[in-house]
Amino acid sequence: MTRAALAAFADRLSFAPLKMPREMPFTAGLVKTELLSGLTVALALVPEAVAFSFVAGVHPLVGLYAAFIVGLVTALIGGRPGMISGATGALAIVMVSLVASHGIEYLFATVVLMGVLQVAAGVFRLGKFIRLVPHPVMMGFVNGLAIVIFLAQLTQFQVSGPDGVKVWMTGWPLAGMLGLVALTMAIIWLMPKITAAIPAPLAGIGIVAGLVIFFGIDVPRVGDLASIKGGLPLFHIPMVPLNLETMQVIFPYALILAAIGLIESLLTLNLVGEITGKRGGASKECIAQGLSNTVTGFFGGMGGCAMIGQSMINMKSGGRTRLSSISAALFLLAFILAASGLIEQIPLAALVGVMFMVVIGTFAWQSLVIMRRIPLTDAMVTVLVTVVTVMSDLAIAVVVGVIVSALAFAWSNAIRIHGTASYTPTGGKVYQIEGPLFFGSAEGFAEIFDPQGDPDLVIVDFMNSRVVDQSALQAIEALASKYQALGKALQLRHLSHDCHHLLNRAGQLVVDSDDDPDYGLAVDYAVKTGIMSSAA
Repeated sequence: MTRAALAAFADRLSFAPLKMPREMPFTAGLVKTELLSGLTVALALVPEAVAFSFVAGVHPLVGLYAAFIVGLVTALIGGRPGMISGATGALAIVMVSLVASHGIEYLFATVVLMGVLQVAAGVFRLGKFIRLVPHPVMMGFVNGLAIVIFLAQLTQFQVSGPDGVKVWMTGWPLAGMLGLVALTMAIIWLMPKITAAIPAPLAGIGIVAGLVIFFGIDVPRVGDLASIKGGLPLFHIPMVPLNLETMQVIFPYALILAAIGLIESLLTLNLVGEITGKRGGASKECIAQGLSNTVTGFFGGMGGCAMIGQSMINMKSGGRTRLSSISAALFLLAFILAASGLIEQIPLAALVGVMFMVVIGTFAWQSLVIMRRIPLTDAMVTVLVTVVTVMSDLAIAVVVGVIVSALAFAWSNAIRIHGTASYTPTGGKVYQIEGPLFFGSAEGFAEIFDPQGDPDLVIVDFMNSRVVDQSALQAIEALASKYQALGKALQLRHLSHDCHHLLNRAGQLVVDSDDDPDYGLAVDYAVKTGIMSSAA
């Protein structure tokens, strides 16, 4: 089918996401690269989905259906072409207690509500707040997630003991597993130097799987985890009572899952954007994640979000358009329906080798080099987020990192405020304020002045300062009260016009000037909308 024919077909279906961007012509070579990249990702999705199903305490098909549905919907309408979504460990960890206490039907209802909350976040454009995540937090997130991916692969080096308890491999089984992992990694490293016709991860999986199957090497395979054979996912309304008690059970879980899913998805969106050179799409991604989870909940899936590991596999395999992520979801469905027997023969060592290469490529190694060059606070935030990501979960790590960064920023600005004093020819005293005036610097602002020792006329010039919030206005009001109580004249210069209106007691002391600044104040919107009174 020609590009024009495909575009016309897509238009008839209102299927705009499938249109290839102008800078990437829809050619046979592109289709091959995208399909092979999707196949590679689908192979890597299988053990992850099965493992996360076990973590959540549900049947493996519940995780596989989630990987298929979430992956397909977000591939069609998501905010970034080439991103991969599916069942993830960060969500599975939260789900396990709900499944254990109330059963799988409550999980399906929770996933539906989770999707509704994510759609609401997209409609209200809350995704834009991801830009508030500082770069040190992003580096910590990437490093922590790389470590988590690495640690997750270590479970593949365990086997069931005589009593059914998992034990670590030893002897030749361990040596064989490590040898195949190393061989896979070597193939992935060498393949780009030989040819770009086949994605390196796919070549690694294919060659190692061929050797294991041909020589009958006894190593763990995908089928040892669980059978992935199944049918099409069927529409299913969660069998839970529709009452307030049910809502009280599922809402807290849905809120946490929605937050974790959006944070991981939007951070992955940014990382993929750095690779592809694209920006934006946060609100669109929120809606896509929400719709995918809502649909998944009605089709017996455990829900999901963006997967940084599989997204990086797709990027490194050459996947750049929606075709790669769509094909990954469809290949996964094909595995479930028709090719389970073949896929179950793939050695886990090959998939572990692929994920180890993802870890090497994902970890921000340059952060180790620049750690001594960046501010100490940034270095501490990076390490903190990395540790919390590994020890707890992604959402908590990002929130902690943002809070610590915000407090560090507030403190650094709080100690910047100072004033220089000079005198007018008539004996008045002028305070030239330098630095932002906000809640953190309000106390330092008050310490600049000497109401008892100042002359009868005092001028406060804010030309090189900025009044930021309500605490700053209160500090100015308190200063005015002190001078008025002493019977001294106080003049305020170069305040913005919104400050004029919001100041109560000191408002009449403001001296208008043609060069007054014009900027928005943090409390201006709240006053205008009636959230607080202007006399506050």
